[in-house]
Amino acid sequence: MLRTMSDPEVWLRGPVEGVPPPLQPVAHSLLQCREELGRLLDGMAAARIWRSPGDAPSIGFHVRHAIGSLDRLFTYARGAMLSDAQRDVLAMESVADLNLGAGDLLSAFDAAMSRAMDQLCDTPEGVLTDRRLVGRAQLPSTVIGLLFHAAEHTQRHVGQAITTARFIAVDG
Repeated sequence: MLRTMSDPEVWLRGPVEGVPPPLQPVAHSLLQCREELGRLLDGMAAARIWRSPGDAPSIGFHVRHAIGSLDRLFTYARGAMLSDAQRDVLAMESVADLNLGAGDLLSAFDAAMSRAMDQLCDTPEGVLTDRRLVGRAQLPSTVIGLLFHAAEHTQRHVGQAITTARFIAVDG
């Protein structure tokens, strides 16, 4: 997981093609999350992914929650409300599923990332401060607020997955 000077973090590699300049930090953050998640899950057994140390959430929860939250926050940024399917995903995020291994979680993360990056590329700068309403309570935000929070939230849960992995003993 250690990085060398020849392998700079994503934000130091220059602009992401097609992403508007104000949204570059969002793209950089999400792409960094994908790289870190790939390194974390590489070869990890499903039993380890779903193990909960003490009362802490599992690595699997953090990954599923990052995927689901990214999708939900980007939905709100589009000005849409959540679908029944998105609410079903939310309800299942904390349920351990030993049938979901590293490859499955990475594929799902990649699909969410692809949708998010497409949306970032298609987001006109002129709408970034447009008002958006979040959740059933219709709490106020903006397009840029939701997109930045999506990146920060994803980064937070990827970091928590990395930390959780350090507390879990190797499968025996």
